[in-house]
Amino acid sequence: MKPGVMKRRLVVRALLMASAVVPAAAWAQEAGWQTVVGSDLRFRLEMPALAQKSTAAEKEKGHAGERVAWQSKLDDELFDFDYVDYDPGWFSSRDSKAMARDLGRGEAEKAFPRARFKYVADEPVTLQGWDGYALDIEDTNGSRVMMRTYIVKDRLYRLLVTARDDAAAKGAAARFLESLRLAETRP
Repeated sequence: MKPGVMKRRLVVRALLMASAVVPAAAWAQEAGWQTVVGSDLRFRLEMPALAQKSTAAEKEKGHAGERVAWQSKLDDELFDFDYVDYDPGWFSSRDSKAMARDLGRGEAEKAFPRARFKYVADEPVTLQGWDGYALDIEDTNGSRVMMRTYIVKDRLYRLLVTARDDAAAKGAAARFLESLRLAETRP
């Protein structure tokens, strides 16, 4: 037997033995949550199971493709994630910080007037060096709508989650919002 083949077999056996020592629960995904991975492998995130995928052929100015979205619920709280690709140069030829703010805020002032809602977060953010915007709005009962918008090259990612005023709901919302990982880091 060739020495290289023997080394590979030893490495494979060692990995198999190590995996037998680690409890199966450590390898399994936490019950009630699933990992969503883009078909082009450009992103992944966690959201409550079972997330339903949908596509919409809506065409807004600059769209290069359809909007792809996932939606799920956990204890009546809503978890939404979507992305859409724009024409080449749509964002990359513009100020992405300003675009992220405009797209992240949208019509928030009209839908959530400051006289009735508290803006907990209303600020620029980054994810792996890419520009984004965070908007968290709270009602008088302490329930929140939390939104994140990120521009990565000429793709727009959006996350939206609702959370009532309790630790479990806010923890699940934070887990969802913080789970987005991108294949590319901005140079």
